[in-house]
Amino acid sequence: MLGNVAARAARIIALMREREGEIAPGRALIVAIDGRAASGKSSIAGEIARRTGAGIVHMDDFFLPAELRTPERYKEPGGNFHRERFVEEALPRLGFAEPFSYGVFDCSAMEINSKREVASSKFRVVEGAYSLHPALGDYFHVAVFATVEGGEQLRRIALRNPDRVEAFEAKWIPLEEQYIAAFEIEGRADLTV
Repeated sequence: MLGNVAARAARIIALMREREGEIAPGRALIVAIDGRAASGKSSIAGEIARRTGAGIVHMDDFFLPAELRTPERYKEPGGNFHRERFVEEALPRLGFAEPFSYGVFDCSAMEINSKREVASSKFRVVEGAYSLHPALGDYFHVAVFATVEGGEQLRRIALRNPDRVEAFEAKWIPLEEQYIAAFEIEGRADLTV
């Protein structure tokens, strides 16, 4: 899998380098990596950061708090992440090269209980499902869609979260697929990996 991650990251970095000259001094080039659960988004982002020094923002840090977990919210395509907090805490800072931090939502405690530091860098990677959600606007310079075949997806989920496979199959994967279809997310991407 490492070679696969490395090759996928290399394709994204090549596109970043092509667009790097469009960014003003003191600003950061932003890559958004959206895609299916277990498609390698986090691993690819980590490899990009390792090679370029990019600061990473994880969409998994923006899970919905209990008060927003309503049937109405879950009916919205892509409604199952805390986009309002992402827009408030991360989005205004992404385009600048300076370091910043934001709150991390801990699902086991159902609260924000730590901060994530985002490194100073001329590159930023926002990785995770919903990072290309239209409600966030076109904040990125490079849009990437990561995909994985269904059988491989479930195999990876089982390796990572063996006790959560049924929850992914019954709830999280269908919600992601609804979002991907409703907003034609793969079609919004500059690159599919």
